[in-house]
Amino acid sequence: MHLIDNLQYANWSEKIFRQMREGNVDAVHVTIAYHENFREMVANVEKWNLWFERFPELIFHGKTGDDVRRAKTENRTAIFFGFQNPSPIEDDIGLVEICHMLGARFMQLTYNNQSLLATGCYEDEDTGITRMGRQVIKEMNRVGLVVDMSHSAERSTLDAIAVSERPIAITHANPDFWHSAKRNKSDNVLRALGESGGMLGFSLYPHHLKDKSNCTLDSFCDMIAQTADLMGIDNIGLGSDLCQDQPDSVVEWMRVGRWTKEIDYGEGSASNAGFPPMPNWFEDNRHFGNIEAGLIARGFSATETAAIMGENWLRFYDNNFGALRV
Repeated sequence: MHLIDNLQYANWSEKIFRQMREGNVDAVHVTIAYHENFREMVANVEKWNLWFERFPELIFHGKTGDDVRRAKTENRTAIFFGFQNPSPIEDDIGLVEICHMLGARFMQLTYNNQSLLATGCYEDEDTGITRMGRQVIKEMNRVGLVVDMSHSAERSTLDAIAVSERPIAITHANPDFWHSAKRNKSDNVLRALGESGGMLGFSLYPHHLKDKSNCTLDSFCDMIAQTADLMGIDNIGLGSDLCQDQPDSVVEWMRVGRWTKEIDYGEGSASNAGFPPMPNWFEDNRHFGNIEAGLIARGFSATETAAIMGENWLRFYDNNFGALRV
């Protein structure tokens, strides 16, 4: 089995890289941009290049599905880059290919707010994919940069599924039927995502969980079973949204960026403005085994459990990270 977590934004350190190895995590999709412009994103790539140089026995830069297989063989973790906002391409469609050349493999079309490409889930009006958005999706399809609609509104997400020639991803969210939140997704979105061959990564960020930090493993695995019935066992995986060891100043950057002078609490509140505690059964990369055991206990077969833990994402990587075949 290949173990893939398709979204983390931790305060990266040797400790966390070693925990990845202790947890036998073969690949992690990491966020390298929230509100950064192109040059600022490149500075984050430089940071990762230094970590790859310092800890070659633990991590390396992944770009293809075969890198996940290589990571497992070599007892390392492949790190895949992604953006939670299209800000690194600024207003220049030519930067899509450059970002892919730098190793980016996922790009969200929005981060909560309206962007040049689509509408975020916090906006009052959802006007769908914009004119530029349609062109950028086409270019993303061409080069192999996956469209991610995790923080996007309903119409924009359904538009993206329809417009994209290749399957899209919602890398870190949960079904709204289980826990109602602006970031969680409707049955209509999940059904369309599954029918198009897209992927959903289940989030473990407490604001996306039923009962939040007190969510139980049984409840989480029951939700996965219901979602498998809705959109298919082949279209689901993990996207934990683990923000381990991050200071609360980082969640403020995530929510506020440079777009407002006021504090925006997002899914939190003035009395709970920082990162909420993780459930006690999943606190870091060493605890994916708890989810695996929970899925088996829920009645998933070994093959189905392996699919959810990483094999589905691996197939998706194989099919979508390269140039579009004409």
